[in-house]
Amino acid sequence: MQSKTVRITAADHAVLNELAKRDGKPMAAVLSEAIQELRRNRMLRETNEAYQRLRQDTKAWEEEQQERRVWERTLADGVD
Repeated sequence: MQSKTVRITAADHAVLNELAKRDGKPMAAVLSEAIQELRRNRMLRETNEAYQRLRQDTKAWEEEQQERRVWERTLADGVD
Protein backbone atom coordinates (compact mmCIF):
# COMPACT_ATOMS: atom_id res chain seq x y z
CA MET A 1 0.00 0.00 0.00
CA GLN A 2 1.33 3.38 -0.97
CA SER A 3 1.23 6.00 1.76
CA LYS A 4 1.31 9.78 1.97
CA THR A 5 2.18 12.15 4.76
CA VAL A 6 -0.56 14.34 6.18
CA ARG A 7 0.00 16.99 8.82
CA ILE A 8 -2.41 17.03 11.75
CA THR A 9 -2.38 18.94 15.01
CA ALA A 10 -0.77 17.44 18.07
CA ALA A 11 -4.18 17.29 19.73
CA ASP A 12 -5.67 15.35 16.80
CA HIS A 13 -2.66 13.02 16.80
CA ALA A 14 -3.19 12.31 20.49
CA VAL A 15 -6.86 11.49 19.92
CA LEU A 16 -5.99 9.31 16.93
CA ASN A 17 -3.38 7.48 18.98
CA GLU A 18 -5.85 6.96 21.85
CA LEU A 19 -8.50 5.58 19.50
CA ALA A 20 -5.99 3.27 17.84
CA LYS A 21 -4.81 1.89 21.18
CA ARG A 22 -8.37 1.43 22.43
CA ASP A 23 -9.41 -0.41 19.24
CA GLY A 24 -6.15 -2.32 18.90
CA LYS A 25 -5.70 -1.03 15.37
CA PRO A 26 -2.99 0.92 13.60
CA MET A 27 -3.56 4.68 13.49
CA ALA A 28 -3.76 4.50 9.69
CA ALA A 29 -6.69 2.06 9.94
CA VAL A 30 -8.53 4.29 12.43
CA LEU A 31 -7.92 7.33 10.24
CA SER A 32 -9.18 5.44 7.19
CA GLU A 33 -12.37 4.48 9.07
CA ALA A 34 -12.88 8.11 10.09
CA ILE A 35 -12.47 9.29 6.51
CA GLN A 36 -14.96 6.72 5.19
CA GLU A 37 -17.45 7.61 7.93
CA LEU A 38 -17.17 11.31 7.04
CA ARG A 39 -17.67 10.45 3.36
CA ARG A 40 -20.81 8.38 4.12
CA ASN A 41 -22.24 11.06 6.42
CA ARG A 42 -21.77 13.75 3.79
CA MET A 43 -23.35 11.60 1.10
CA LEU A 44 -26.38 10.92 3.30
CA ARG A 45 -26.70 14.59 4.26
CA GLU A 46 -26.49 15.67 0.61
CA THR A 47 -29.05 13.03 -0.38
CA ASN A 48 -31.42 14.20 2.35
CA GLU A 49 -30.98 17.82 1.25
CA ALA A 50 -31.71 16.85 -2.36
CA TYR A 51 -34.91 15.06 -1.33
CA GLN A 52 -35.93 18.07 0.75
CA ARG A 53 -35.51 20.32 -2.31
CA LEU A 54 -37.44 17.82 -4.43
CA ARG A 55 -40.32 17.76 -1.95
CA GLN A 56 -40.54 21.55 -2.07
CA ASP A 57 -41.23 21.34 -5.82
CA THR A 58 -44.82 20.07 -5.82
CA LYS A 59 -44.83 18.99 -9.46
CA ALA A 60 -41.48 17.23 -9.30
CA TRP A 61 -42.45 15.48 -6.06
CA GLU A 62 -45.70 14.21 -7.57
CA GLU A 63 -43.74 12.86 -10.56
CA GLU A 64 -41.40 11.09 -8.13
CA GLN A 65 -44.37 9.58 -6.26
CA GLN A 66 -45.95 8.43 -9.52
CA GLU A 67 -42.73 6.73 -10.57
CA ARG A 68 -42.57 4.96 -7.19
CA ARG A 69 -46.13 3.70 -7.66
CA VAL A 70 -45.15 2.25 -11.04
CA TRP A 71 -42.14 0.49 -9.53
CA GLU A 72 -44.20 -0.82 -6.60
CA ARG A 73 -46.60 -2.49 -9.04
CA THR A 74 -43.69 -4.32 -10.66
CA LEU A 75 -42.88 -5.89 -7.29
CA ALA A 76 -46.27 -7.58 -7.22
CA ASP A 77 -46.20 -8.89 -10.80
CA GLY A 78 -45.00 -12.37 -9.75
CA VAL A 79 -41.82 -12.13 -11.79
CA ASP A 80 -38.64 -12.79 -9.83
